[in-house]
Amino acid sequence: MILAVLQARMGSSRLPGKSMATLHGQPMIVRQLERLRGARCLSKIIVATSQDEADDALAGFLVSRGHTVHRGAGADILARIARCADAISAVSHVVRLKGDGPFMDAGVVDDAVRMALASGADYTSNRVHRTFPAGLEVEVIKAGVLREAAAEERDPTARISPTAAIRAQPQRWSQAHLRAARDWSRLDWRVKTAADLAFARSVYDALYPGDPDFRMGDVLDLVENRQDIARFAA
Repeated sequence: MILAVLQARMGSSRLPGKSMATLHGQPMIVRQLERLRGARCLSKIIVATSQDEADDALAGFLVSRGHTVHRGAGADILARIARCADAISAVSHVVRLKGDGPFMDAGVVDDAVRMALASGADYTSNRVHRTFPAGLEVEVIKAGVLREAAAEERDPTARISPTAAIRAQPQRWSQAHLRAARDWSRLDWRVKTAADLAFARSVYDALYPGDPDFRMGDVLDLVENRQDIARFAA
C-alpha cells in the first residue's frame, strides 16, 4: 500500500492561512487533493496537520469534506508523518508532499513511486538532484525506514525537516533520484507570499476551466506565452 501524506498548516509568517486561500473558487488544500487523486499509484491520502488551535478550522473543514486528517505535534513533522503510516495497516511506502505546492503533478508523483518500486530504494525523490520547479517535490520513503528514522534521538530542530537525516545517509539508506527531461530548478512555484498566491491564481484561472488536471508542461507553456502571467513568476 502506498500512502501519501500531505503536510498542511494555517500558520505562516509570510502568508497566514494560505492552505485555505482560494484558487479558482476553492481552497488551495482542496485543489491539491484534487490533483493528487489523479495519481494512479497512490492507495490513500492523509492530510497531516498540527494540534495547534490555529489548525482547528483547517482540520474541521477537511473532515467535513470527507478527507482523512491526522493531527500531531506542530514542530515534530517527522513523528507526525510516521504516525500516519502507523495508523494504516500494510503500508509499504509513504509519499511525503508539502502543502505549499498547488501545481503538484500527479504524473510526477506516479513516476517517483514507480521508480521507488522498481529500484527498491529506501528513499526516492526529485529533490536531492533538483531539476523540477520548486513546489513539485516528491519524496517516497519505505515505511520501515521512516519509522526507524523517527525512533532515533536527534536535535528537535532537525526534526522539522523530516527526511534530512535519511537524505544525509545514502550509505545507510539507499537512494534513487528522479530527474526531469530538462533542468527547471530555477523556477519556484511554491506559495509562500502574496505574490506567489497571485501567480497561482492567475495560472488556475487560465488553465483550470479547460483542464482541471493540467500538468507541469501546461504551466511552462502558459508562462512562456502569457507575459501578463509570466511577470508574477519573475
